[in-house]
Amino acid sequence: MQLFWLLLFLLPFHTFSLPENITEDLHWGTYRPGLYFGVRPRLPQSLVTGLIWFGTQNYQSFGKARHACDQGDELDSYTWTIFDSRQGGIQVLKDSLNNVEITTEFLKVPGGQHGGSWAARIKGKPIQPAYPSRISTIFYLGLEGLGGVDFITDEDEDVRAINTHLSIPVHSFQGIDGPIEFSGATPDLDDFTIRIVDGVDNQALTLGPHSEAFAHRLGKSHYVGLRVNPGQVWNAKDFIVQSVLKHAGPIAEQYRQTDHAPDASFVLQLPDETVTASNLFAVQKFFDGEFEFDVFFDSASSHNKLDSAVIDLGIPALVSSFDGRFEARFPTPDSFAVSNHEALESFSKAITSNLLGGIGYFYGSSIVNKGFAFEWDQEDDYDGDETQDSQQGARFTEPRALFTATPSRSFFPRGFYWDEGFHLLHIGQWDNDLSLEILKDWINLIDENGWIAREQILGDEARSRVPPEFHTQVPTFANPPTLTMAVTAFIERLAAQNDGPSAADLGMDFAMGGEQVPIAGFVESTQKGNEYLSHNKGLDFLRSIYVPLRRHYDWFRRTQRGQIKQYGRKARSRTEAYRWRGRSETHVLTSGMDDYPRGPPHAGELHLDLISWMGFFTRTMRDLAEFIGETEDAESFKEIEKAIIENIDDLHWNEDAKMYCDVGISSDDESEHICHKGYVSLFPFMLSLLPPDSPHLLPVLDLLRDPDHLWSSYGIRSLSASHPEFGRGENYWKGPIWIQMNYMILSSLHKVCRSELGKGLAGTDRLDEQTYAAIEGPYQEYAREIYTELRRNVVENVYKEYERTGYVWEQYDALTGEGRRSHPFTGWTSLVTLILSEKY
Repeated sequence: MQLFWLLLFLLPFHTFSLPENITEDLHWGTYRPGLYFGVRPRLPQSLVTGLIWFGTQNYQSFGKARHACDQGDELDSYTWTIFDSRQGGIQVLKDSLNNVEITTEFLKVPGGQHGGSWAARIKGKPIQPAYPSRISTIFYLGLEGLGGVDFITDEDEDVRAINTHLSIPVHSFQGIDGPIEFSGATPDLDDFTIRIVDGVDNQALTLGPHSEAFAHRLGKSHYVGLRVNPGQVWNAKDFIVQSVLKHAGPIAEQYRQTDHAPDASFVLQLPDETVTASNLFAVQKFFDGEFEFDVFFDSASSHNKLDSAVIDLGIPALVSSFDGRFEARFPTPDSFAVSNHEALESFSKAITSNLLGGIGYFYGSSIVNKGFAFEWDQEDDYDGDETQDSQQGARFTEPRALFTATPSRSFFPRGFYWDEGFHLLHIGQWDNDLSLEILKDWINLIDENGWIAREQILGDEARSRVPPEFHTQVPTFANPPTLTMAVTAFIERLAAQNDGPSAADLGMDFAMGGEQVPIAGFVESTQKGNEYLSHNKGLDFLRSIYVPLRRHYDWFRRTQRGQIKQYGRKARSRTEAYRWRGRSETHVLTSGMDDYPRGPPHAGELHLDLISWMGFFTRTMRDLAEFIGETEDAESFKEIEKAIIENIDDLHWNEDAKMYCDVGISSDDESEHICHKGYVSLFPFMLSLLPPDSPHLLPVLDLLRDPDHLWSSYGIRSLSASHPEFGRGENYWKGPIWIQMNYMILSSLHKVCRSELGKGLAGTDRLDEQTYAAIEGPYQEYAREIYTELRRNVVENVYKEYERTGYVWEQYDALTGEGRRSHPFTGWTSLVTLILSEKY
């Protein structure tokens, strides 16, 4: 909590200014989550930075230089252990193949009118001190769009100033001793400087075969300035690697016939040259053993020059601030059977921090094909214009921006609609206003028809990490509307915080012109991200998203509607049935559960999970409408919600199988249930759509708890262990345990509807007020037993695998509990922190 004020006193007081709004301290960040370390602002075309490193123990390590997060790099682990999006963070990367543990420390310093300044410290030490640890780091900065950067040094340095506006290249060939400085300016950032400063104890290798021939270049920093085409700065590593190879090639050729080649650190160097109008600069350093260097970004409008003292004092203050806040927000109970409670708490902090450190800013065009449809979707007749211009094929859209969390820095470093609602549940508990900043950007993606692409692959950098067959998005394809969970969670927080208008809303906070801000109030409202939990601001936000969210809701009801009367199906409502568009013969990617067993594709099939999502979406719209005073809309949503819940029973309950099922079309063209025991069967329960006295609840709980089907010692399986397809084929959703689904199950078992929410909403007949373990009913004790054991199983297994492997995983093996597929996967797997602290 004290970090902001510590930094304030470290800087000249007369030049300091408070952030002008609650998003200014979110301007800069590690918003390139697909890199091990990369800083950029939330601006479409601006300054970007990144870090590359490789071992110099041999020449082969250069071919595996680290830059973009990649499972193939085989790092032991990498995670933000501490991270606050408004202040900074600490990341630890363990790279045994190069015998180095690198720590990146990042600290934001507010001030000025252009988003503030920041500092980073990159330091390393051997993992095994008895063995050599020789590392080269390359820190680069690149500029897209308007503006420029100059590479400068003091006149008394060995290397004269280099001005990139000269008309010819300028060469030094010697390297640089001491700090390196850049100056630049852009329309949005205004004037700035970047300085790279070595730690006092750094050592480089200076002895070895042929070292005398390289003595003039050893122990120095080396650099390059390159001019790259617009839109290509993101590809910095390739340009920098080519520059090193171009310099190293002729040198290596000289020693081809010698018995002992020069050390790799003598040869694999940047050439110490720049070209006219360079927009990509890189600075290379070489280290033998422990090392440390600092990077300072000084915004000129802050009138401050950062130095090492800011990091020396600021990072311990950040740790203290984070620890205190984390303990208050996400307390770790003593009830788990782990040998080290402190390690369990550190694990919880790390997965939360890596979720926050995985937030990114993306900008660029996407690829959309308005005319594509599978044959079983081609007879759809929409009221909207989703299929207009159907012959145009795949086209690039206008560029869009998105501020979003990401599922996995190594494998999915981009925005996913299906994942984001779960991310925002966690982020919103930590920083309410940050979650709304992200939610607002997603809402802004809703187009005029109401559609959001399920994958946000914005720009060439994002596309470079995605197989080409997944680049194109189709505006009739949906995804589970999980943003509704974030909206519902915010309404609950807002209602719980406000029995009425706050003192500020009533004009009774007595701040004088916004200049005299009490310390406690400033830290609570701005540092801690609670501005929009004041009644009026929260209400304004909800009103601002209501119309586009309603448009999105209407798009779902229009484009994903299913057939009832065509097949003589009996249901109380003749309209509420739903089918995922965009499925293939073997996959329903749009459902989010790609290879989960379904019936054959047919225009007449109905999907249980989708109608359940629509029930939840309708309830969210009802809550939202009631909260902002749209009473007529609220009544309409109430009727639709009732119809959906009735039709879930009428259309999807199979009395013989005692379970909820999809609906398909038989070979005789008759409607039939398609029953596969697994996650789909649980959806009405998982989304709290069943009342606690439902006659269908006991069979659902029995299915959940049956070890022959879904129950395991590690969590609830995605598909019954007795199913013929269990563990077969792709085995993505055919058994493996997914943490977000287990979170939904635990939430339904545990969640108590807060009385404050009832005060904020008109009426008390909401079905989700009638929950299972918390509300009296015939199965209350049974639900409590399941909840207690399942919670323990999930937490202890994910923690055990983290301790064993260094990572949290995308999914967990249905039989052994071992982590599987993408890692680190601190998107929805980080929900374990909420499970630990029982934040549902």
